Amino acid sequence: MRIITLNANGIRSAANKGVFEWLRGQRADVVCLQETKAQEDQLADPMFRPDGHHCFYRDASSKKGYSGVAIYARREPDEVLTELGWDEFDNEGRYVEARFGMLSVVSLYFPSGSSGEERQQFKFRAMEWIAPVFDGWLKSGRDYVICGDWNIVRSEKDIRNWKSNQKNSGCLPEERAWLNGLVEAGWVDSYRTLHPEGQDYTWWSNRGRARENDVGWRIDYQIATPSLRERLKACSIYRGERFSDHAPYTVDYAD
Repeated sequence: MRIITLNANGIRSAANKGVFEWLRGQRADVVCLQETKAQEDQLADPMFRPDGHHCFYRDASSKKGYSGVAIYARREPDEVLTELGWDEFDNEGRYVEARFGMLSVVSLYFPSGSSGEERQQFKFRAMEWIAPVFDGWLKSGRDYVICGDWNIVRSEKDIRNWKSNQKNSGCLPEERAWLNGLVEAGWVDSYRTLHPEGQDYTWWSNRGRARENDVGWRIDYQIATPSLRERLKACSIYRGERFSDHAPYTVDYAD
């Protein structure tokens, strides 16, 4: 089973940069997209319904053209969920879940606090509110893969400029403690499990020459339930083409 996650930073922009041609060659079973930045009625072009895929979008209703998530699946899901129960979060288009038997694949776009204190406080509220949701999933007996842009690094290995970012959103001690706490509770960071000492990144600022100089952050994850740890086979971060300020992250799981 192959799952790909990508923050597209605008699905129409990524499409113009060739992301769908690239995806066609990857033969993923499930593709999770974040930050689609579009309403579904703006995605009438057949390219946004890739051949052989069942496509599900959850747009932002509180602010059109903002946020948004999607899932493309080769196999038709048994059920698709788009709400977690907190309107302020749900209405920003941050969650969609596809269920296949006892497996759930989630496309999640966690809030960023980089635009200012108001959004940072919303991020903190989201962290507090969603933690029991994750705990419930962990105890549910289902297999979960939570794909997405979490907007948080876990450690010094996950960011090039560690010291200078200690007071910046995404690298704040309380954010890192929260995300690491999920792993300590049992959730599996697929990349870190397969590459314990790896120092690869999934996002680079558009400022300066950050991507060229690999001054990046690892903030895109596939976080899985412990039941899937032994099924992790391989993972990769694709940097051959630039579809977004993020790179696609692919994980192969044993069937």
